[in-house]
Amino acid sequence: MKTSNLIKSFIAGVMVLTVIACSKDDDPTASVTVNGTTLRTSPSDFVVDDQGDFNGDLDASFTGNGGSTTRMFSWNNNLTTADYNADITATTVGTFRMVIEDSAGAVVLDRSLNGAVEPDSFSGVTSTGASGIWIVTITVGDFSGDGSFSLSEGN
Repeated sequence: MKTSNLIKSFIAGVMVLTVIACSKDDDPTASVTVNGTTLRTSPSDFVVDDQGDFNGDLDASFTGNGGSTTRMFSWNNNLTTADYNADITATTVGTFRMVIEDSAGAVVLDRSLNGAVEPDSFSGVTSTGASGIWIVTITVGDFSGDGSFSLSEGN
């Protein structure tokens, strides 16, 4: 009998650990990746002198399973506008927001998408701003699904 109780206790303990381990995987998460680099800092601490974290065209993605995050990075834009594009795929809930500030700190773009309503994409050209190091802030809130965005120097 004592061996039987010991085995039952062991099995119960393993089941509890399994539930705890599995619930960790199911916790809400969200992430943003730019040009293959997962952004882990906010605000970014990679800016050195007059060089941004990223130069040239940016291709980025974001994913989430109900999580929220805000990530900032700097981008060197030698022109006064930027072309942008964003798209949400495979989502029914959550929000995506892109805010871009020029090198003088003026907001040249503030656009959002809501996974529960159309449209599921946006694109265009930012307002005119000062060239140099621009700050891009990406926020995903309670986001389930994935999406992508891109930036390039404007005309």
